[in-house]
Parts: sequence; C-alpha cells; structure tokens
Amino acid sequence: MTGAVAARHSPLEGVAAAFAEVATVTDRTVSLAELPFLAQINLRADPADAPLLARLGAALGVDLPTIPNTAAAGPRGDRYVLWLGPDEWLVIDRAGTEASLEGRLRTALRGGRGSVVDVSANRTTIRLAGPAARAVLEHGCSIDLHPRAFGPGRCAQTLLARAGVILISVSAEPEYRILVRPSFAAYLATWLLDAVDGAT
Repeated sequence: MTGAVAARHSPLEGVAAAFAEVATVTDRTVSLAELPFLAQINLRADPADAPLLARLGAALGVDLPTIPNTAAAGPRGDRYVLWLGPDEWLVIDRAGTEASLEGRLRTALRGGRGSVVDVSANRTTIRLAGPAARAVLEHGCSIDLHPRAFGPGRCAQTLLARAGVILISVSAEPEYRILVRPSFAAYLATWLLDAVDGAT
C-alpha cells in the first residue's frame, strides 16, 4: 500500500486573488504574481578555472556571468544565472527542472572544485511588472533602481521593506523578479500590496 502524496502549497497561494486584482485596480500600471516552485540551484566553482566555467556554461546553455550583480538569461528566457559572488551563482529555471539541472551541473563539475546544491525550497518568487513597478520598489529599497544603474540583466542581494531578497531586473517594461524566503513571503506580499496603493 502506497501512501498518499502530500499536496504542495506555495507560500503565497492565500494572496493570489489580491495579486490578480492589482492589475485591474491600477489599470495595469502594476501587476503582481507569485511564480511558485521555481527550480533554484546554488552553484559554487573556481572562477579562475576557465575550462570548468566553460563546461558549466555549456551544461546550462548560457555562460556564467562574471561581472558582479549581473544576470544572464537563457535563450528561451525562462532560465537565469545570477552572479551572487566571485565563486557563486544561482541558477533559476521552470518548476520541475531542478533534478535535471542538478544532474547536468554535477556532471560538468566533475574533476573541478565546487559544489551544486538544490535550494529550490529556500525562496519563492514574486513577479512585479508594469510602468509603476520601479516606483513601488523605491518605497522600500535603498539601491538605485534607475535603468541606467539597474536595468535588464542586473541583480542584487538587498533589503526590500527590511526583508532580505534577491532582486532581478528582467526587462525594460519594467519587470522584476523578487526572490524571498517563505517565512518573509506573506509579510512582503502585504507590503507590496500597500506600496502599490502609494505608487499608483
């Protein structure tokens, strides 16, 4: 007899309706949505080992960014590789791809120094987009979010409303992805909904 598979619940499923309503209330100058269960792989590798970085990039289909606080997007636009430190990257992809990503990266890392760890459960992702999206973030984030400083292809580990997040600028719409730990997700979602009211 096999046991029943437990239902999987996202940290923000309770605010999905409130997020969906934002675009209507703001006439689509802002939209919010949770992107739950994205694959997230923490990758550590020796940045001086060029052949190793090349193998890892080939395994991902996108070169690992080597410029601080930058993000590289895969050809389909659903895979991102974020620079988190001189020898650390975060690979993000569609839900359900974590095992495949982890396996490919472990194979590419073989013989080199580094590590591959599935951290998919560590954070959920909030998509914030629309003409007023930057104004919303500026209510609670101290970094310069002007496109000349934080345009598409930039990322940062920072504080948003005092919650530790990873912030990614995805497109010039503007569109951002906010990665936050599940324990802070409901708090940050409430803050974002309040900030939308103040920015639109």
